[in-house]
Amino acid sequence: MAQFNYKAIDKHGKNKKGTIDAADREKAQEKLKAEGLQVTDLSDAGEVRPITIGKKKVKSRDLSILCKQMVSILNAGVTVITALEMLSEQMDNKTLKAAIVEAKIHVEKGGSLADAFRLNPDVFPPIMINMVAAGELSGSLETSFDRLSIHFEKDDALKGKIKGALTYPIMVMIVAVLVVIVVMIVVIPNFVSMFEDMGTQLPLPTRIMMAGSELITEKWFILLPVIIGIVVAIKVFLATPTGQMVSAKIGVNAPIFSNLVIKSNTARFARTLSTLMAAGIPMLDAIEQVAKMMDNKIFRDGLMNTKAQVAKGLPLSKPLRDMEVFPTMLVQMVKIGEETGNIEDMMEKVADLYDREVDLATEALTQAMEPLTMVIMACIVGMIVAAVYGPILGMYEGVSNM
Repeated sequence: MAQFNYKAIDKHGKNKKGTIDAADREKAQEKLKAEGLQVTDLSDAGEVRPITIGKKKVKSRDLSILCKQMVSILNAGVTVITALEMLSEQMDNKTLKAAIVEAKIHVEKGGSLADAFRLNPDVFPPIMINMVAAGELSGSLETSFDRLSIHFEKDDALKGKIKGALTYPIMVMIVAVLVVIVVMIVVIPNFVSMFEDMGTQLPLPTRIMMAGSELITEKWFILLPVIIGIVVAIKVFLATPTGQMVSAKIGVNAPIFSNLVIKSNTARFARTLSTLMAAGIPMLDAIEQVAKMMDNKIFRDGLMNTKAQVAKGLPLSKPLRDMEVFPTMLVQMVKIGEETGNIEDMMEKVADLYDREVDLATEALTQAMEPLTMVIMACIVGMIVAAVYGPILGMYEGVSNM
């Protein structure tokens, strides 16, 4: 018996890690799966794994390109080992290149390509591992990689749309914060002595700006740890189940962002479910994999519950409707797919539809954020003007009345 260290996700979506005794890696995988765990990392307890610092993240775009290249090479009649060798030689992303080299070594020893990808779960996502495994079993590996390339390309495009919608307001807010800091550090100190000589009660905006200037210039060593502590506390809170749920509820219910959040998650759900089921992945496994890809905890937990309900014999459309977060259109299309026995095609149509809806939601969000950010900037500028020029105007009025 050998010992294996594992990292896994339970049926509630929580991360678990530990050690398990098994005859080999495959037996360890089977035992963990029987316990209801989805393995994300499995290594020999006696194996010393290299420590890597500053790994470059593998993006959906990188995986899409990899899959496209894999399709072209395999269609040319090249073996998997040779294909992996060719890809490793031309790969720019060092993290992905190292993972491909490790996969090649594993396949050369007689292992499957899916198991080779499982050695690096932080590089190759579960959907890729499962579809490659299905492709190897059915003898249609090229088809699996072709579907994966489309999936990752669409996923990258979806993420790009969301980032594009948020870039403008974030940049405006950053500029606003920088303007306030510069005013407090450079402008306000020049007026402090003049304000003090006036000997009159200063307006509230002026007192606030002066207090902020003093805090930044003279007590920054207190302010900096406080800001860092707040940021760390927020990150720690958002990493907890409660924090994830709070964040998820804000995303689903926020007046400006909810439309984009719901439609983008709908598009991702439909696209991923269609891709997995078209590759021959059983529905229960497909739902579980889709759930784990969801960033929003409400969707993630709801889909894990959906899997449990479908396992009891309920049609997929019913628990999806009971989640009360997916649009009615999705539920109706799932129901039609169940009646016609062709859910994957229905989901592909839904994914295409909501990809377009995400475009419209992104445009609407951008249009809504532009006036909102301008109002915020106007309020900031107005506060600065009131704080700096209010006392000066008051002083001139006092002189003119003498």
